Amino acid sequence: MNTTPVLPDEPLDEGVPVPLLAQGPVARTLVRLTLPMLVAMLAMAGFNIVDTFYLGQLGTAQLAAMGFTLAVVMTVSSISMGLGVGTTAVISRVIGRGDGLGMQRLSMNAILLGLLVAMCISVVGLVTIDPLFRLMGATGIVLDHIHAYMAIWFLGLPLVIVPQIGNSAIRATGDTKTPALIMISAMTANAVLDPLFIFGLGPVAAMGMQGAAIATVLSQAIALIVSFNVLLRRGLITFARQSWRELADGWRRILTIGVPAAVTQLITPVSTGIVIGIVATYGIAAVAGFGVASRLEMFAVMVINALGSALVPFIGQNWGAGNKERVGRAVKVALALASGWGLMVWLLSIAFGRPVASIFNDNPLVIATVMSYMAIVFPSLFLLGALTTVNSALNALHKPLVSMMLSLVRMLVLYVPLAFLGSALMGLTGVWWAAFAANVASGIVAVVWFRRIFHDLERGLPPAAKKAGEPLPAAS
Repeated sequence: MNTTPVLPDEPLDEGVPVPLLAQGPVARTLVRLTLPMLVAMLAMAGFNIVDTFYLGQLGTAQLAAMGFTLAVVMTVSSISMGLGVGTTAVISRVIGRGDGLGMQRLSMNAILLGLLVAMCISVVGLVTIDPLFRLMGATGIVLDHIHAYMAIWFLGLPLVIVPQIGNSAIRATGDTKTPALIMISAMTANAVLDPLFIFGLGPVAAMGMQGAAIATVLSQAIALIVSFNVLLRRGLITFARQSWRELADGWRRILTIGVPAAVTQLITPVSTGIVIGIVATYGIAAVAGFGVASRLEMFAVMVINALGSALVPFIGQNWGAGNKERVGRAVKVALALASGWGLMVWLLSIAFGRPVASIFNDNPLVIATVMSYMAIVFPSLFLLGALTTVNSALNALHKPLVSMMLSLVRMLVLYVPLAFLGSALMGLTGVWWAAFAANVASGIVAVVWFRRIFHDLERGLPPAAKKAGEPLPAAS
């Protein structure tokens, strides 16, 4: 297959990065993009781990308060990740076309959109803290701890969301290493500031839950400063005045992808919450085992998620440059890598599943539940990897609604109803078989559906990229 880059006939606009992802070996480039993405995801997970570790030393009430906040934090994170996917998808495409001014405007539009969304969530969150968490079941001292934490967290929300949008703009250029370093720096700062503000030291008074929130906001402020500095130095944003129509058009393009991507992110935690309710009918050991198995699965598929995230800027730049053959090759390579990783995880679970499960809990019932889950569900991870890869490719090709529909089919049409049915017919293992069936069926449907969509898009894409700034209607 021809992998020669097809770059715009016109010279690149001043300030636009060369579309580096439109050249070089496909597999090697994807791996190079994926590894920093994996590091960034681990760093993001590290925020919650560090906060939970330190607050757990204060007492059970504080730890319970953090548990209640997790649902809200995950919801906001899903919104932020959706905006980030939209940002990367639209900016990488204009970079592929060589449209420097479009890149700068879209980057600034994305940051302003992130700021606006963060401010709206902050206002709503601040006035609904107590009723929201009372509705979730929080009372007494636990609710007091929640209020102390979330009041500061909501105030600082722009400092949490905006740097993530900035990092997404940087990733669109093909640089995934810099955003990873920014996230590592923020996580390190949080790990240092957490004990300082939670427990106090010298002139700094101990602030408990408030201290944890302050540490999180300050560490994200560091990420914002560094991210914005990179954007400025590389000429990725412009302060040139835009009309309301231009601003609204940029927001529309980002949200067209970002909103379905955010909904897709939210589907899994909502569906998992329903399944936990089914598992809870089998006792505490079953819930504990399901929790351990789910976390092991989450870390296992993190590599696949990182690969999918790396696929977005790769496809965006190459589609913008007219390299349709290279896009097709990248999807095939990503599918092979994701499926191969899923199979390797299954084999590793057979060899090391029991000793790994025993690290989390030595209760034989918990370990048996974990082993049962891995034995039934993990063989399907290679097709879950295929689904994740296809979803990322569809977002990059500006087909986010199809991606969202595939996720809805997997979780709400297949997994949840089959979990109820499986539980009634087969007991707890019936729930695991529901997950297996949902992964296998949705993975197969995703691959077949994507081939049809990609074929239709291929027929409408010119053999070479059009002039910078000209639209490619068949790909939008």
